[in-house]
Amino acid sequence: MKKVIGYIRVSTREQAESGCSLQAQREKIAAYALLHDLGEVEIIEDAGCSGKDLNRDGVRQLLDACERGEVGHVIVYKLDRLTRKTRDLLFVIEDVFTRHEVGFHSLSENVDTSTAMGKFFLTLMGALAQMQRDLIAERTRDVLQSKKARGEVVGTVPFGFERDGDDLVPVLEELDVIERMQEWQQDGESLRGIARRLNAAEVPTKKGGSWHARTVGYMLRNDLYAEVV
Repeated sequence: MKKVIGYIRVSTREQAESGCSLQAQREKIAAYALLHDLGEVEIIEDAGCSGKDLNRDGVRQLLDACERGEVGHVIVYKLDRLTRKTRDLLFVIEDVFTRHEVGFHSLSENVDTSTAMGKFFLTLMGALAQMQRDLIAERTRDVLQSKKARGEVVGTVPFGFERDGDDLVPVLEELDVIERMQEWQQDGESLRGIARRLNAAEVPTKKGGSWHARTVGYMLRNDLYAEVV
């Protein structure tokens, strides 16, 4: 019997939320497998990992098992749990799942690659997710280039970015954290409360330390984030 594998993932930002927790994904996948009579599900997880590429321990474990011919079905809660990049998604579907006769199921998008419509919808959803990511990156690059021209992008690399030579490039997982902080503030959460939530969820700071109200306040007042998030 070939395995039925459920792959689950949360990013650092999502660890501060409850709607897409590992446990929630695990339960929904198990219920789907039971409903469709797919058999017992083995879960592979990546906790606190970005979906920007396939360089994750859990994904490598999943793909290796598929390539060994051990897997019959792969189930995810949502397409972006597996990857956010259309190129990577199509590679996995065509070069791994299809080649090794692995059925792919995504609960949120109601994808089933055993049908032509399911394959088309999968490609469309992946392209839309990639477009959203590219738009954020494009807007961020424009803002940073403008600030660099004015001599404003210097010194310590801020949270949400990393240095690439003389340039700063966006780290979208960290910018997602900034967006969540802004939403919490709009909901009336105090700076200390926001820091406490981030620490409780073990969301890392740029230097790996703890979050403090002063740091949160500085980041929420920084016009750089207001322009790119």
